[in-house]
Amino acid sequence: MNGTDGSDAPHPDDPGSDDSEAVESPPSDSGASESPAGDSDAKTRDSTDSDASDSDATDPGLCDFCRLPLSKGRETLDHGDRTYEFCSGACRDAMAENDRVFTEYHGFRRIRTGVSGLDRFLPQGFPRNSFVLVSNDEGARDDALLTELVWRTLERGEPAVVITFTQPPISVVEGFLSLDWNVLPYLESGQLHVLDCFTYRVSDRDRMFERMNEWNRHIHRITRGVTETVRDPGDVSELQNKLDSCLEALGMSDRGFVAVDSLTEFGSLVQPIRAYDCVKDVRADVCKGRFVPVFAGATLAHEDQTFPHDLGYAVDGIVDMQMNGGIVDDTLIKRLRIRKMNGVLSIPEWVAYEFTAGKGLVTFDPIQEMRDTYEGGGRERPRGQSHERPRDRPGPNGGDGDTGPDSGPPRQQAETRPDEG
Repeated sequence: MNGTDGSDAPHPDDPGSDDSEAVESPPSDSGASESPAGDSDAKTRDSTDSDASDSDATDPGLCDFCRLPLSKGRETLDHGDRTYEFCSGACRDAMAENDRVFTEYHGFRRIRTGVSGLDRFLPQGFPRNSFVLVSNDEGARDDALLTELVWRTLERGEPAVVITFTQPPISVVEGFLSLDWNVLPYLESGQLHVLDCFTYRVSDRDRMFERMNEWNRHIHRITRGVTETVRDPGDVSELQNKLDSCLEALGMSDRGFVAVDSLTEFGSLVQPIRAYDCVKDVRADVCKGRFVPVFAGATLAHEDQTFPHDLGYAVDGIVDMQMNGGIVDDTLIKRLRIRKMNGVLSIPEWVAYEFTAGKGLVTFDPIQEMRDTYEGGGRERPRGQSHERPRDRPGPNGGDGDTGPDSGPPRQQAETRPDEG
């Protein structure tokens, strides 16, 4: 379409659809440049039909070009024996000038993450132009979540960029392989790029390569062609320019995914004001300008609400990943919730999870698992441990639940009697 392209915009009720939607071309007509041609969904209206008038009074109908509701009057255009209705003169003129029309209202494009534990609590998907902060406790495996998000992106045929501050590109690849996801073909085809903000720490890179075993040399050879090395990650301008180069090379506009492994590490390299500005600039240029989502990890090492954990006002979504010690005695349970997601329905409910090879993030009920283990499995329950679900205590992530064994004194629990089930 010239000037207006609706071919990549799925219906908001179908966030999982990522394929280009069909658009209808008008039938050939000598007067097509001055009047629009037919749309299979266009309605033939008879102004003398009282039933149609009554229907119009209760149902505003949809614009025959943009497919938005006719909320304030309507512009009409006759073509042959059909009358087309538009919500505005701009839509009427656009239909006359273009050879295609939008087949359905799309709004902000919504997509699925592909991670079942997240999609379960995002029934409408999430807007593609989102910057999402993944706020996590130490040990919650936010790196595995980001790895799965990238993998699901690659599976649906879109490109991805991984920005790594905490490990070299070889280790990034090993993260995929540890979950039984062979990412090597995607590296070889150039569908996955790595922005290396870690290797600058190695003073003698040649020596590092010499000490690699044959397997790591093999991975290095594959990743070398798709790795963009940032010489000084503390130079925000260089970082943003290298990121823009990766996005341009992959043609990432309204497609693809960007993962940042640690905003916490990035914040340690630059002054706070520059860190805030960089995040806001990336959100504006990549998310809002290119419609490419960014998920960025941030480890909560202390309770002070400093960068990047005070970015809640500036980001579009927040995913909390927590280590909770108050559900099962003497055990830290990983829990996840969607604290915030602008523009869509989100269910802010905690759910326990773990990562397994081949499947990625899987959710489970720890209380039910405990019942199955000690009753169905024939194991003896530790003395003093109850089936009752304990009441969660407030945690530093702004939600309920402990974040570790030192987050509070243990609660006294009643001993379970033999006749209790």
